[in-house]
Amino acid sequence: MRVLFSFFALIFIFGCQPKTTYDIVLQNGQLYDGEGGEPYIGDIGINADTIAFIGEAKSLQGKEIVPLNGLAVAPGFINMLSWANVTLLEDGRSQSDIRQGVTLEVMGEGRSMGPLNPAMKENMQNDQGDIKFDVSWTTLGEYLQHLEDKGVATNVASFVGNGTLRTHVIGFDNREATEAEMEEMKRLTQQAMEEGAVGISSSLLYAPSMYASTEELIELSKVAAHYNGMYISHIRNEGDQLLESLEELIQIAKEADVRAEVYHLKASSKQNWAKLDTAIAKIDSARTAGLQVTADIYTYNASSTGLHVQLPDWARENGVAAMLERLEDPKNRERAIAELEFRNGPETILLVGFKTEEMRKYSGMYLHEVAQEWEKSPQETLVDLLLQDQSRVQVVYFSMDEENIKKKVALPWVSFCSDAGSYTNEGVFIKQMTHPRSYGSFIRVLGKFARDEGVITLAEGIRKLTSLPADNLKLKNRGRLQQGNFADIVVFDPDKVTDKATFTAPHQYAEGIVHVFVNGGQVLKNGEHTGATPGRFVKGPGYVAN
Repeated sequence: MRVLFSFFALIFIFGCQPKTTYDIVLQNGQLYDGEGGEPYIGDIGINADTIAFIGEAKSLQGKEIVPLNGLAVAPGFINMLSWANVTLLEDGRSQSDIRQGVTLEVMGEGRSMGPLNPAMKENMQNDQGDIKFDVSWTTLGEYLQHLEDKGVATNVASFVGNGTLRTHVIGFDNREATEAEMEEMKRLTQQAMEEGAVGISSSLLYAPSMYASTEELIELSKVAAHYNGMYISHIRNEGDQLLESLEELIQIAKEADVRAEVYHLKASSKQNWAKLDTAIAKIDSARTAGLQVTADIYTYNASSTGLHVQLPDWARENGVAAMLERLEDPKNRERAIAELEFRNGPETILLVGFKTEEMRKYSGMYLHEVAQEWEKSPQETLVDLLLQDQSRVQVVYFSMDEENIKKKVALPWVSFCSDAGSYTNEGVFIKQMTHPRSYGSFIRVLGKFARDEGVITLAEGIRKLTSLPADNLKLKNRGRLQQGNFADIVVFDPDKVTDKATFTAPHQYAEGIVHVFVNGGQVLKNGEHTGATPGRFVKGPGYVAN
């Protein structure tokens, strides 16, 4: 009798235990964990910044209940190459990326927002365009903390750029680093890694990053590798010397014993399109040999950079300011025009970004159209556009094959990026055109390539947007829907996700993302930005707390 009484007493005690009440409950969603497996119907309980419960649908109590009615739920997406470093200073809402489900911006392609010396800070202050800001930081860690303190909707992380290190220590001189300069760059790399950088980057098409030798990059990568960071690179050439440039990255990965990634992998210009298969085979071979080599891409067949990259190397020596001063000399101007050989035909070069108001009337025109209006050759027009705007002039190059884009999307070791800022489609941002990848690169993974064309499954697309880049970066507690992880969560309608931005009308938000949570804070609610800025400085694996 006493045993029976105890049994019923236990039932009473446990039956009367109060249920956990969560801050937010996401109810009845189609849950994709980020690892590529099949989804299931379930609930998520969020407490503060953390996923406190995730599992099959059950009756959870919450201060706020968000019924999802079967909408897809995924970890927040990771932008592996973001140029939001300045746009976030203007508007921390990060609207064009948040509305695609991006919850982490990874910045620093070849040049980063620190470390800065006094001359670099002065130049950054003086060279600003439409967006004005005070340069109140010195180191890369201080900049990222500045963003968090100011308030940003997305999380932020960054590589330290080898071009920034070179500028800091050497300037724009085209020469090898001395032993003392090399040691100083390694010290600055160590400092950045201990502050939370996720690795070291290079952008070897541009000065002064391009002046670094392979051996210099290996030595800097060894420092990053010591802190479990990675080496990531805009390789030296994405066209005629694509394969040779890729071999350099693989050599760096091997000799520095470092994880390595190719920024925006591509075979540029029609004569090089067939090289992509060989490039993929080289990476697969390196991976089979045990090297951790990956790549990221944006989901368009057009790139975007400066018009100046068409110039011969001598004309671009020592950076844009020196280039413009050099071209002011009539003899240098004529020589540049005579020697200019287009990597991309003038009819494939769309003008999108000018520094001066008077030149913006040419935005949306192709280079050959301006040449016809000016009654000049395309070569002369190119040089004179640079001189009249006193900038590198931002352009879009239609240089890639659409079938190659599909091949890259399907590769299991490819993640995604925008290679662009994160904008609001009003105010200062619409003074300039931009590439539609700013508004559509990620949503196209879910819509165009998964749903519409079946290049990958939706689950695989989500994996490549979430756990793959998180694992490559060695981030803790991000990239998966998992109990104990940070509550970076995207809710979307798989039938409605679509990109709206075009090359002629780029400032249009993507559609189909319903809710976005960043560290448990709701940033997007029923498709509209809440104004919340719960983003944080996400520190790399080598971070050393003060």
